[in-house]
Amino acid sequence: MKHFKEIDFCLLIPCYNNFNGLIVSLKSVIYPTENYLVIVLDDGSKDTVTLERINKEMDLKKPIVVLQNEKNLGITATLNRGLSWIEENTDARYIARLDCGDICREERFVAQVGYMDTHPETGFVGSWCQFEDKQTLDKYSYITPTQHDDIIRAMHFRNVFIHPTVMFRTSLLKEAGYYPVVFEYAEDYAFFWKLIKKRRAFIFNKYLVICEINKSGLSYNNKGKQLFSRGKVIKTFGSNLVLKIAAYARLILLFILPKGVALQLKKWKG
Repeated sequence: MKHFKEIDFCLLIPCYNNFNGLIVSLKSVIYPTENYLVIVLDDGSKDTVTLERINKEMDLKKPIVVLQNEKNLGITATLNRGLSWIEENTDARYIARLDCGDICREERFVAQVGYMDTHPETGFVGSWCQFEDKQTLDKYSYITPTQHDDIIRAMHFRNVFIHPTVMFRTSLLKEAGYYPVVFEYAEDYAFFWKLIKKRRAFIFNKYLVICEINKSGLSYNNKGKQLFSRGKVIKTFGSNLVLKIAAYARLILLFILPKGVALQLKKWKG
């Protein structure tokens, strides 16, 4: 039996030793009704995240559930635990994502829910976003194709969906499954490919999220492993041989280039 009924969407926020960033993100979550649920996934943080701690920092209480891992399980297992919990305990139509430290624009969830409600053929949406380094104040805009066929083509070369911007239909989980565990540091890239293979995708040409540039993050510090996994993703899900070959060439270039130069290529708009 579902415990949380009549939920428009659930928002998954994984947290590992970043309570301050979590609070920043939670304060940016705005929706005109309480027909949503935020699920904080504490992946074995040294300073355990609890609902009581969160509420002490929040002026306005929000519908929040905290799931705690007894030990650090990693991002893939943690997110999959969240997806399973949503299916078992809610009737939420949609699932959205956000990372600690990232900030939602006020209109984000209204816009995404509204689009999904009026476009039943679409199973998965994202948005453009702005990246900011809070230490250096360096910033850039991440712009991508917006329509399904263009998204498919671009996905051969990069993950056009920035994880904290996405929302997808909960029902898609029964068709596509959860985050795959065999693509280390590229589990989101693989998961998004699985989703767009099942239903149409759309990306808002609006900056609905401000994402923090985290140079201590997993992706930034595991460049080689991530690029190798991205190659496996392209091999598994890519649908065009010419595009796959061109994508492999780009991955080789990214592997050779220093991190700073590779970051500049990531800012490429196409």
